Amino acid sequence: MDGVRHDRPAGHGSRNDGSRRAANSPVAAPETEEETRVKHHGSSSASAAATAPEEDLPHRLAHAAGELAELVERALQLPEPADSWWHRPGVSPRAERWLEVVSSLVLGTLAVAWIWSIAMERTGRFAQGGEVELDVTPTTRAVTAALTRADAPSTAYLTDAALAAFAPLRGASGKVRLVQQVPGESLPAALPPGASVTLTPADSTRGLARLAVRVGTALRPVADLDVVTLTPLSARRGGRIGRYFIGRWPTEGRTRLAGAAARGDYSPPRGLIEVTRENQDTRLSEHFRLRDFLTHDQQNVWPKYLVVQPKLIDKLELVLLDLEARGIPSRGVYVMSGFRTPQYNTGGGNTAGRAGLSRHMYGDAADVWIDNDGDGRMDDLNRDGRVDMRDSQVLAAAVERVERAHPELVGGVGVYPTGPGHGPFAHIDTRGYRARWTGGPGGG
Repeated sequence: MDGVRHDRPAGHGSRNDGSRRAANSPVAAPETEEETRVKHHGSSSASAAATAPEEDLPHRLAHAAGELAELVERALQLPEPADSWWHRPGVSPRAERWLEVVSSLVLGTLAVAWIWSIAMERTGRFAQGGEVELDVTPTTRAVTAALTRADAPSTAYLTDAALAAFAPLRGASGKVRLVQQVPGESLPAALPPGASVTLTPADSTRGLARLAVRVGTALRPVADLDVVTLTPLSARRGGRIGRYFIGRWPTEGRTRLAGAAARGDYSPPRGLIEVTRENQDTRLSEHFRLRDFLTHDQQNVWPKYLVVQPKLIDKLELVLLDLEARGIPSRGVYVMSGFRTPQYNTGGGNTAGRAGLSRHMYGDAADVWIDNDGDGRMDDLNRDGRVDMRDSQVLAAAVERVERAHPELVGGVGVYPTGPGHGPFAHIDTRGYRARWTGGPGGG
């Protein structure tokens, strides 16, 4: 069988040979619709890409320029006008013009006023030839001086420092208002360099002056602090100054002192305050006046003479502050007895219970009570429903607290019951050493 050859018809042989050749030749599979689309797009893109750089470049540049112009226009575009004037920013052009005019007028007025004040200060006051005197206040003088002097920046500082230098003269209470000095004495104030004290006589009074501080041409008055020049004891003749009978102090002319006189300062006073009808209401401090401490005699004799120590006034004010801090009003403090002349302490009024070296003669003692309701008697300070010596002890307790806080004001305190012509009271002094006692109904 293997060696037998089978011959086929010629026609079949040629067709089969062609099919066989076709089968042996590489023939592509039928194309899908997607492949056909991709093929077409690829050929189109290829042809378009060849011409794009030449045809689309001007178009793209024009498009980019248009977008840039649109962005710039949006950035520079103003916001829409507000619906009401309340929401509009700034002011209108008309209002802005009015503001400029008004502000210019105000600044011009201020400039003219300053120039006028400086000119008036430099030319001084005009009081001659029938012209009206220009009353330039100390404040204006200080300001104009600060504007026209080379040391202007330091003027205000120096003036404030000078005013602060007088604080010790007001005492620990800060309430003392009258400074005492003998003729020719300068005030004990540590003034800064370039500052000086100016004293101006007070109107309608004798021996009183208003205190001010001068720094260059700047002048500042010292508020609530006056100066009184004492009348020296050497003005006394025959125990009197003028018609006012004073007498002699027990320790005058004595070089050696013993007992109580050796413990404290019992030397005669260095001077006396002359009190007139006009100046008797001058304030020694916030609560006390000159007339509160006058001796109760020689009612029709003027001028009178008074010794009162600033330390006593300061201590009394501190006692009142202590009472106020504990809810006890002290606006109605009453001085039953202040200064006593030596002649009055010896033989004037009711002398029962008076000490021969009473501190009242030296101006550093006062018998006081609190009388807020104005009935002439001590108030019920401890609120127990009675007015008695226990209310005097309320004052004594305040003195104890003050002396602990201010040992430089140490002194005596005595409590007294109701007596003839007066209610309970407390004696307070600044003798320089501690003393405590309880007095009788007639003492003081």
